[in-house]
Amino acid sequence: MDGLIAQIFTTAFLATFIRSVVPLLLTALGGLFSERSGVVNIALEGLIIFGALSAAVSTHLLTPSLGAAAPWVGWLAGMLVGGLIAWIHAVLSIRYRADQVISGTAINLLATGVPAVVLTALYGVSNESPKVEYALPLWGAGELRFSPPVFFAFLAVVITWYVMYRTPYGLRLRATGEQPGAAASMGVNVRRMRYSAVILSGVLAGTAGAFLSIGNLDSYVRNISAGAGFIALAALIFGQWKPLGVLGATLLFGLLQALSIVLGGTNLLPSTLVQALPYLITILALIFTGRSRAPKALGRPYDG
Repeated sequence: MDGLIAQIFTTAFLATFIRSVVPLLLTALGGLFSERSGVVNIALEGLIIFGALSAAVSTHLLTPSLGAAAPWVGWLAGMLVGGLIAWIHAVLSIRYRADQVISGTAINLLATGVPAVVLTALYGVSNESPKVEYALPLWGAGELRFSPPVFFAFLAVVITWYVMYRTPYGLRLRATGEQPGAAASMGVNVRRMRYSAVILSGVLAGTAGAFLSIGNLDSYVRNISAGAGFIALAALIFGQWKPLGVLGATLLFGLLQALSIVLGGTNLLPSTLVQALPYLITILALIFTGRSRAPKALGRPYDG
């Protein structure tokens, strides 16, 4: 048993663990902003995919003119496209008062088809983009070398906590998600707050997608998110819509994903069970979370 533990918990495993946490953490923090404002964002999965596609394609197309600077622009493109798609969700949910779950589901469905159309039009293939010549740089030493979004993800936890609990914006955001009518009576523009929060969720989810495509794999591949958006949504609920709770939940789910990758190369468990392990534990975690206290106005259109 000691030999098995030593075999699993290595520096390579730690690197895999960190890389598994990052897209979940970035996406869950984005979902936190949106849902703290009162807007359900089930579109996180689609936002990751659009961000990953935009980052990979823009990096590939801009490399001849920008060289090593192209992936930085690609990262920015992933953020902008993620924010743009989230803005569409915001318009449907806030201005037109559409069902927020249906709106988010529609974006997820678009994310299953649009990438294939874009890739076929540009490259003649529907499953993946060409490898980028320049990906985001790796910082660190040895096996613990990571692209910049990794460091940004953990810094974002601190920034999110500070913004949420130590700034007027955070106070207004939380009030908007709890009692929008009372917030409006105090001069808070509820619609503007919700727009900003939903767009911010898209920017962070787009960053998660950029990490997956040009900060990890060096290309966009079909199903690149592998359900990360849905797991991040579960981590948001499990973490009680709090930055530190989200961090703890994503660390747990990231650990399970890393274990599934490592155990997949052993004969200890059936391969199907190993691959399903993170998703099974995610479901169990939600079942045993108990009564989660969501923002009171979550999912309710604002009439004011």
